[in-house]
Order: sequence, then structure tokens, then C-alpha cells
Amino acid sequence: MTSARKTLLTGLATFVGGLALWLFGLDEEIFIFTPSKIGLVLMVLGGVETLYGVYKTVRSDAEPG
Repeated sequence: MTSARKTLLTGLATFVGGLALWLFGLDEEIFIFTPSKIGLVLMVLGGVETLYGVYKTVRSDAEPG
């Protein structure tokens, strides 16, 4: 598996994990943090990583040879 696909899949997995925390952690509170806020941060990071994976995939397809 190429590096671009690994980045894309890792970003998607991070986004889905963050989405699960955001959806199911709204009523919980662990010490200082709430799972919904951590989920939102993971969703943003996963989205950025996914976009970077898409960029790397498109960029590697456009390069000759």
C-alpha cells in the first residue's frame, strides 16, 4: 500500500473515531475533558489528514513515471 493511501485511510479512521466520540460522548465528562470536545478535535485532525492523503494521491497520479 502506498504512503498516500495509508495517509488517506488513517485520516478516515481518525475522523470516524472522532465522530463516534462526538456523537456518543455528549453527556459524559471525564476529569477536565468531555469526549465530545475531543471527538471534535479528532474529526478536524482526521479531515485534514484525509485531505492531505487525497492531495498526495492526486499528486502522485499526475507525476510522470
